[in-house]
Amino acid sequence: MCANHPSIEKPHQNLRGFVRFGVLVAFALVLTACAQTKLAVYTVKEIAQEAPAGEGVYKVGQPYQINGIWYTPAEDLAYNETGIASWYGRPFHGQRTANGEIYDMNALTAAHKTLPMPSYVRVTNMENGRSLILRLNDRGPFVNGRIIDVSYRAAQLLGFSEKGTARTKVEIVDGPSENLIAARAANPVGGLDMEVAAAPRPPVAVDDLPPLAGVGVAPVDDRFQRIVGLGIEPGVTVFEVAPTEMYIQAGAFAVYESANKLSSELEYLGQVTISSINVGGRQLYRVRIGPIASVARADATLAVVIDQGHTEARIVIE
Repeated sequence: MCANHPSIEKPHQNLRGFVRFGVLVAFALVLTACAQTKLAVYTVKEIAQEAPAGEGVYKVGQPYQINGIWYTPAEDLAYNETGIASWYGRPFHGQRTANGEIYDMNALTAAHKTLPMPSYVRVTNMENGRSLILRLNDRGPFVNGRIIDVSYRAAQLLGFSEKGTARTKVEIVDGPSENLIAARAANPVGGLDMEVAAAPRPPVAVDDLPPLAGVGVAPVDDRFQRIVGLGIEPGVTVFEVAPTEMYIQAGAFAVYESANKLSSELEYLGQVTISSINVGGRQLYRVRIGPIASVARADATLAVVIDQGHTEARIVIE
């Protein structure tokens, strides 16, 4: 914490009626945006039609805009983020992914807005400790507040296929992902889309867990078995997890006064906290709303914050 500016908490003001109205409006905006989001998703996938179907097509991609928000794909071997995960299944089963593959809801894959395809991420369900390594081969989810869309099979193994969403931590698996990046760098003639092979890595320790009671078992995809050479095995690792809190991070600023101004603007939405953090030797002041009890309330609050022009706002889990 910053010694000059300790953590500041502002009380919730007596504007409950206005907040309820704002939340209702937010839900309406979310529903209205659904059709636009679906159209945008199909647009992104149409762009991928030029890519050949198959495995191992390395693609970073160009910046793109969906629902007024710009996304910039990039190679990021330090990626580590918390947020809400969702899953996608049958409506997209058999369709092209953003890098030209065919989506299989029973494969251990996932969609991300900016990380290269393919790359590998460890997704940990912070509610039950289940953790799984997934292969990214698609773009999405284009819903505010979601950081990753996993396949139906992955959601089963992570234990949230029935619930629909989960508080998660997503980390890049730097070994296999780094090998893919290095292979592209060694042969830049292919540009951003090329066939690559990664060097083998030692296997990771895993525990195979059965699906939750009452949940059907999807067949294991043979394609995932073939990436064992990357040092990745299909299975679930279980970690101990502590209780988490959910917040809306509305922004992070180098200047404290800017953070304080935003805090004052948002205090009608709930408890607002300003905290300092050091990122790469640079001190930033984060503005957060919360803790927030439910994903539905977090979604509604996030929609209000974004509607006020703070498009970098996101849901964080700690």
